Amino acid sequence: MTDDVAAARAAAEEESAFSHPPVDPDATASYGDHPDQVIDFYAPRGAGTTGPAVLAPLVVVLHGGAWRAPYDRRHISPFAGFLARRGFAVASVEYRRGGTETGAGDQPVAGRWPDTFDDVAAALDALPGLVREALPQADPRRTVLTGHSAGGHLALWAAARHVLPAGAPWRTDGPAPLRGVVALAPIADFAVSVKLDVCGGAVRQLLGDEDAFADRQPYADPALLLPTGIATTLVQGRADLDVPQAVAESYAEAAAKAGEVVGLTLLEDVGHFPLIDPAADACAVVAEEIAQLAW
Repeated sequence: MTDDVAAARAAAEEESAFSHPPVDPDATASYGDHPDQVIDFYAPRGAGTTGPAVLAPLVVVLHGGAWRAPYDRRHISPFAGFLARRGFAVASVEYRRGGTETGAGDQPVAGRWPDTFDDVAAALDALPGLVREALPQADPRRTVLTGHSAGGHLALWAAARHVLPAGAPWRTDGPAPLRGVVALAPIADFAVSVKLDVCGGAVRQLLGDEDAFADRQPYADPALLLPTGIATTLVQGRADLDVPQAVAESYAEAAAKAGEVVGLTLLEDVGHFPLIDPAADACAVVAEEIAQLAW
């Protein structure tokens, strides 16, 4: 396939994923005072998902968008709605992203240090209490964490907080009570992502200049936070031009070296966005991977 054809297909996939109207949540709750510190909740739908005795697995969704401000949780709300129609209870987490300033190529700067990480940690810590109030149909004992692209990075990171370096403000005493993680085209290995200039230098922007990058990488790079002891599956399109397959493969290799087996599902002729596009077959594959861990 020529570069032009591959780029045209990737553009069509992105257009399809963003063509769905946003899906309004059933409830929204705050986990902090900032406007971005909120979680949207979607109740499970479909046969067998109603009634006081029925509790659905909880899927926690972290959206992508290269940690950049223009991309918020609304772009992944059709995916959240899709999971709810599959019988899952869904919590879609918002978090602070980059500011309005621009970096290389006039792209908005990616992420805020340490705010982005503060928010994801705070949201996960607050989630059990918020779920009891906002989504009583959910069973927090069957929680799967998922995220797409930059959100895939954050999902892997959130599941690894118990192996953060000593003294890290986000470190927990033990692993999160998760059934597992399903990371979708995740920015999972920072060294490889920098080498490939993933998302226009977003990883460099997230962590800062060269000195800051070296200091912060051990606290932020999932490939350095292994093993987690939590069941983990990566779903990756082989035709992904945004976060290439090599990034996921490098994370899986790092996990293996650390003594942990990470599942890697590679989808032929699939790019970056079909994984969260309810109209795409790849999205059904994602739901099945989540179900295998959740049920």
